Amino acid sequence: MAYLGTPIDTTNQFQSLQGKRFSGDGSTTAFTLDVAPGSVFDIEVFVENVRQDPNSAYGISGTTLTFTAAPSSGTNNIYVVHQAKAVGTIDVPASGVVPASLASNIISGQTALTSEPADTDEFLVSDAGTIKRIDYSLIKSSNTPAFEAHSASNQTISNNTYTKVTLGTEIFDSDGKFASNKFTPTVAGKYFVYGSVRLQVDASQMQFGQCSIYKNGSLYAERIIDFRNNNGTQMNVDIATTIDMDSDDYVELYAKILYGGGSEIFITTDNKGSHFGAYRLIGV
Repeated sequence: MAYLGTPIDTTNQFQSLQGKRFSGDGSTTAFTLDVAPGSVFDIEVFVENVRQDPNSAYGISGTTLTFTAAPSSGTNNIYVVHQAKAVGTIDVPASGVVPASLASNIISGQTALTSEPADTDEFLVSDAGTIKRIDYSLIKSSNTPAFEAHSASNQTISNNTYTKVTLGTEIFDSDGKFASNKFTPTVAGKYFVYGSVRLQVDASQMQFGQCSIYKNGSLYAERIIDFRNNNGTQMNVDIATTIDMDSDDYVELYAKILYGGGSEIFITTDNKGSHFGAYRLIGV
């Protein structure tokens, strides 16, 4: 007749239960097993073919079986059967996990990050087909160090003389790299550096104005507005450039005015008209 009930599993292979014999001597109470049971109920213990009560006859600590009273003398008269011994492990075969095996909410059902990952947080990437983990610090991109500052008060300067611009108010300074009116990023890379100076004289005698970026104390880039044939009183000169910087390089903003008369020339602070900033470029 046909087989009734759940079919016998003929695919997997099962191992027989673990067992071990000992010889009692009438005085020894502790014996060492090959496998550590999870509890006294995971083994069956027989002495002279009499099953012992796991609640009172013996105890387990790791692989040590300890009787409450020494078993009698005899050759192989103590027998232990492991009822719950781990007989093997099942590994997922190569390429065994496919998209259909995953729940549709495997990502959306998890807790979302609410801030930027920590530098030591790890991600999985495929490196030429090999799955590897990588710290966030090695893959994140950042335009820092970065800063911007502007003048806090008018600055009087001499005629036709390059003067470093005093920038008394920081708008932001991501890594604290702007100090004493110069930016020293300490991180090598290419930086977009920009600035603007608002130049003014107290009479209509301004002939030209200049704005420049100095690198390591020397002129690097310069912009000029020249209207010597039509003198003025105020102008804004803007400058922007990309600078390749080593870790110990620094940049500063300078300005110059040439005028033909009047009692005072200065760099003004009206509406943040004089400002200086920089940020690191990513991917270049």
